[in-house]
Amino acid sequence: MNILLIGSGGREHALAWKLKQSPLCDNLYCAPGNAGIADVATCLDISIDDHDKILSAVREHSIDFVIVGPEAPLVAGLSNKLRAQNIPVFGPSQEAAILEGSKGFMKDLCAKYYIPTAAYARFTSYEPAREYMRAQGTPIVIKQDGLAAGKGVVVAMTMDEAEAALSSMFVDNNPDNAVVIEEFMEGDEVSYFVLTDGTRMIPLTSAQDHKRAFDGDKGPNTGGMGAYSPAPIFTKELEEYTLKNIIQPTIAGMKSEGREFVGVLFAGLMIVGGMPKLIEYNARFGDPECQTLMRRMDSDLVELLFAIATKAEKIPAPMFANNHAICVVMAANGYPNAYEKNTVIENLATAPTTDTTTIFHAGTAFKDGNVISIGGRVLGVTSVADNLKDAQQNAYDTVDRITWNGGFCRRDIGWRALK
Repeated sequence: MNILLIGSGGREHALAWKLKQSPLCDNLYCAPGNAGIADVATCLDISIDDHDKILSAVREHSIDFVIVGPEAPLVAGLSNKLRAQNIPVFGPSQEAAILEGSKGFMKDLCAKYYIPTAAYARFTSYEPAREYMRAQGTPIVIKQDGLAAGKGVVVAMTMDEAEAALSSMFVDNNPDNAVVIEEFMEGDEVSYFVLTDGTRMIPLTSAQDHKRAFDGDKGPNTGGMGAYSPAPIFTKELEEYTLKNIIQPTIAGMKSEGREFVGVLFAGLMIVGGMPKLIEYNARFGDPECQTLMRRMDSDLVELLFAIATKAEKIPAPMFANNHAICVVMAANGYPNAYEKNTVIENLATAPTTDTTTIFHAGTAFKDGNVISIGGRVLGVTSVADNLKDAQQNAYDTVDRITWNGGFCRRDIGWRALK
């Protein structure tokens, strides 16, 4: 079949890399793609926000299946428009993607269906929110209600930090501003992934992300500076509890609300006192978690995602190798704030010395025969091995063979599992 993948990040490069391996994939296109994706797919110069051009490309290239990578086009309703044209698409509808598009909606769903999560309150104006924070005390968590590319969350340890964060989220008295304020949960975070056709749930696997910019989990929150899979802390018992008490009630609840969710549920969990609580949902694969999942997956990704998208009678069981994967993100200097662009990256073709390491591109492009950086998170060096320590060593060996003066990375990805 002819497949169109939407997106341009490291997640999409990992998906494209895996999709291309399927015998079911005749031609793979990506809109807009990046310099790395261009090695495995035909890149189309189309913005993820230009739904009309995407629909035109579907017709022009006789696309049989569309896979939507990022959250923004899902929340904007791209899946709805494709389904209206009878195009099979992997990714939830606009009505279902609100599970990620509004943290307030997600928290209300949890309250209604008794899904374990942090205590919370929702606000649309500054003063009541500030009064609530002062009554609760710190530490406290302030979240922007809508999409924020993984960076709209502040864990405030002092009231000054909390009020500064709140002020930044209520900009210009915009009536659309809204925040969710939550109790602070202390524990270990886990990313857990499940496929669903709206009724059935098909578990995938776990991972752990590193959100802070610098070693030792210091610095500002980012979209993710690295990940590893599986997460050793997420035992079989915790997985079973999560499926029964968090995932299944969510799938059933969304269906009851007339918002049937078809796609991948990415549950961000906090293990508190030995038990999982839901932090938030994402309506797509994580980035950089996806890079580790695709390197470990032994299944045919096209067959699996198409079965979910079309609600096939039989959905193949996902298979993952009994190994460990780690992804080290290389980001542009200055990220996640103002960062350098258009710096040249060298030695990408020769840096991996074995087939156990893959360099997934994110914010890259070609210019004058060179690969250059055009985004904040630029590369995801991803390695697999029989144990996490060896995977970590392989990844950093490759990082050190890449010549890029315009970037940096954390040097402690995987520390939670290795400590």
